[in-house]
Amino acid sequence: MIRLPTPPVPRLTRLDIARGMVLGPSAAPPLPATDRRAARAVPPAMAPPGCPIASTPLAALEQAVLPALARPPCVVSFSGGLDSSLVLAVAVRVARREGLPPPVPVTWRFTDAPQAEESDWQDDVIRALGLTGPWHQLQAGDDLDFVGPVAARLLHRHGVLHPANLHLHLPIIELAEGGSLLTGAGGDQMLAGWRRPARTIRSRLRLALCPAVRAVLPPGRRRAIAAYPWLRPDVAVDCYRAYAAQRRAEPARLERRIRWHLNRRHLVMTCASLAGVAAEHDVSVVNPLLDAGFLMALATEPGGLRLPGRDELLARIAGDTLPAVITAPRRKATFLQVFLRRHSRDFVASWDGSGVDTDLVDPVALRREWSRWPIPPGTVSLLQQLRLAAHPDPAGQPPAANSEVTDDPAATVPAPR
Repeated sequence: MIRLPTPPVPRLTRLDIARGMVLGPSAAPPLPATDRRAARAVPPAMAPPGCPIASTPLAALEQAVLPALARPPCVVSFSGGLDSSLVLAVAVRVARREGLPPPVPVTWRFTDAPQAEESDWQDDVIRALGLTGPWHQLQAGDDLDFVGPVAARLLHRHGVLHPANLHLHLPIIELAEGGSLLTGAGGDQMLAGWRRPARTIRSRLRLALCPAVRAVLPPGRRRAIAAYPWLRPDVAVDCYRAYAAQRRAEPARLERRIRWHLNRRHLVMTCASLAGVAAEHDVSVVNPLLDAGFLMALATEPGGLRLPGRDELLARIAGDTLPAVITAPRRKATFLQVFLRRHSRDFVASWDGSGVDTDLVDPVALRREWSRWPIPPGTVSLLQQLRLAAHPDPAGQPPAANSEVTDDPAATVPAPR
């Protein structure tokens, strides 16, 4: 088998690291775009060779997982959440129908992280699918800390990456050496989008203001500083304004929301980083929920819906074909308790206030924020950057420098006011 080429891993800007967030549209080629009209006449080249163009989202997902199943071992990053459960169920169904080796689910089990607990759902899904083959259950205590031993391997190799928890997939990728990895990446964006607050009279009046008027209104300085207390005040205001503008810009209609998210730096960088790290282990990453054929089918069927919920979309995709537990509503796990552990706590307690970009970050304010536990999630990239500077690669090889990009309007350093 021909070894996969290794694509470059994208770099974060100074501002990305300082604010702990990737915003704006991508200058890199976007993920496969789609629209409702084009979906009625999908070019045959978009479908896998020899496969008919899918007429439903579920059929499109079945086509999307085939390349991964045809490159064993086909490992599935399986958390027990809705997205990974859907991908695993489709992969199992296709492997059985086509006589291919079954997919191998890989699951993390965490200690002392009750908010990340999903073991009951994991067991229920595996049981419902009738899987009797291998199921790798990896155990993690402090191992997956943002600056722990697993993260350090990527930090020393690549520097600070997006997302900050990308190292979660490194042991899974190593299990898939020479094969493929199926993930549920993109589910939060394609099937859920922003969690929009309920509309109030005040919010309706604010939205009714024309953009020109809204642009000159006070940007909510106190609110911005409260959201980014570790940043210089003017930087915090600009970051808050950019974040608020991006939230407002997300379209309500599903087909437009899909196109919009496909061109966000956050999603493009996430997929590119995962693919780059995986290629170093000769692993092909397949994200079925971002597959062009699936998104075209999704935009064709319920694409005209306005603000559809995740449950509604999953019901439309799965229908009566998949076991009910696959799409049953469940509490969404959170993983901060997994990644902020002993290694992070020890480092922030010993940090002397040096090493930050003082044009963007106020070191005194950052020390104040780090005096409380847990530290703000928005400071995690700073944590990784400072930890890497304090503990470089013992082999003496510096990571690739984080390079500046110019496609993100919010990535420029604001001029002093």
